[in-house]
Amino acid sequence: MGYAMKSIAIVFIGLVFFSCKSKIEKVKPNIIFIMSDDHAYQAISSYGSQLIETPHIDRLANEGILFSNACVANSICAPSRATILTGKHSHINGKIDNRFPFDTNQITFPQIFQDNGYKTAMFGKLHFGNNPKGVDEFMILPGQGSYINPRFITPEGDTVINGYVTDVITDLSLDYLKREGGGDEPFMMMYLHKAPHRPWWPRPDKFREFAAKTFPEPETLFDDYKGRGSAARSAEMNLLKHMMYGHDSKIRPELIAEMGDKAQPIVPEFKNSFWGAYNRSTDEQKAQYEPVLDSINDYFAAHWPNMTDEEKMKWKYQRYMQDYLGCISSIDDNVGRLLDYLDESGLAENTIVIYTSDQGFYLGEHGWFDKRFIYDESFKTPLLVRWPGVTKGGSVENEMVQNLDFAQTMLEMAEIQAPDDMQGESLTPLLKGDKDSWTREAVYYHYYEYPAVHMVKRHYGIVTKDFKLAHFYYDVDEWELYDRLKDPKELNNVFHDPDYQETVKSLKQQLLELRVLYKDSPELDQKFISKYESLN
Repeated sequence: MGYAMKSIAIVFIGLVFFSCKSKIEKVKPNIIFIMSDDHAYQAISSYGSQLIETPHIDRLANEGILFSNACVANSICAPSRATILTGKHSHINGKIDNRFPFDTNQITFPQIFQDNGYKTAMFGKLHFGNNPKGVDEFMILPGQGSYINPRFITPEGDTVINGYVTDVITDLSLDYLKREGGGDEPFMMMYLHKAPHRPWWPRPDKFREFAAKTFPEPETLFDDYKGRGSAARSAEMNLLKHMMYGHDSKIRPELIAEMGDKAQPIVPEFKNSFWGAYNRSTDEQKAQYEPVLDSINDYFAAHWPNMTDEEKMKWKYQRYMQDYLGCISSIDDNVGRLLDYLDESGLAENTIVIYTSDQGFYLGEHGWFDKRFIYDESFKTPLLVRWPGVTKGGSVENEMVQNLDFAQTMLEMAEIQAPDDMQGESLTPLLKGDKDSWTREAVYYHYYEYPAVHMVKRHYGIVTKDFKLAHFYYDVDEWELYDRLKDPKELNNVFHDPDYQETVKSLKQQLLELRVLYKDSPELDQKFISKYESLN
């Protein structure tokens, strides 16, 4: 071959290589990470919900994989989000509760995506920090945010957008996809809902629809906690005793005040009762809520004085479910809007969609609302992943996975090397159906926020598919063991049962090993206790 021909061949090969390289770079997947706030797995129909149908979220299960044993490392909002962002436990990233500061020196996974050629964006509720790191474009709610006419923090300053928050966050996310979804660079977008965080304010049409519904009660609504330790008995999240008539059930302040002594124990809460979302509404928006609010308050005024405690509990449960599930219904509708756009635009073929919550939530089980405990309703979280061409539609995975794993999973999906100090494990083997490459048998949990709202005692523990061992500490020294297979509702602590002593011994040793693995320790517990007490 002559020199000229060789030169042409070299140039041709170079062009082919460059072209192939460009195509290889372009096939990196887009990632949309959807997270709601306090969305219980019991309120998703693909998880077997008896309360609500969620057809759009169910699409992700039908077209991807559902994790039945997904859980969190610390069941409270800001710490959960910090764990997701860093891939590290609370005691490492510094965000042990909603009060402690996040260690801003920590590297977050959006930063790593940004450094590796991804466009990054965040819309919705972050919960802490006003300037998220590693995000090219963001509009985030300050703190908890508002359901109606929400204010957003942006790089250019604060702005208020009129409308219902779930719709608005979706509008912002869809606008981003329309502007940035078709470029050569892949994107990683975090689509973060405020709903269904307390106090629950559905959109007016959902308020009307769900206020007319009646929902089945959980078997443990009137749990007496006889089979548990002092932590369950002393927690302050009982629907009858601690759910507020004004703040939660939407009884007007003037009616509570009018009832006076007859309204005990609700009078003390009157001073702290607020209708933040309603008060942000325009007159036109308030008018849409008024007919249902009137019917709720008229019923309360007529019946409450003669209700027994059991009847009050049942009434509060129904009011809770009507509002909570009304918020969920809007999330599902809006997830449907986003999935439809991915289909219509052609983005669905190369876009991974992940749906989760920052933790689970009690929907009347054990008579409770809220979260915090290592018990399943708050410990477990929904996790559904659709990865086109990789995950098999309709798959269900029961391995123990955790929000600690999300960062490393998304990085591996994008073929980006995760930092060595991340503490989770990538879920990609499970997503690809390669269970043989998955080695974890147990997860570690640690909750810190006590004494504080809801008064759930500090505890840490280990959870396997078969058992759950928890140590409650600080003002008590109590252990609880639950047989997850024989006692799925976790009603009977078998820690002292002679038949389980070998299990106790084995799990205590495994728990100690996990504490060492994740660099947690009694000394660190005491350090955080001392710092926490100094804040009070």
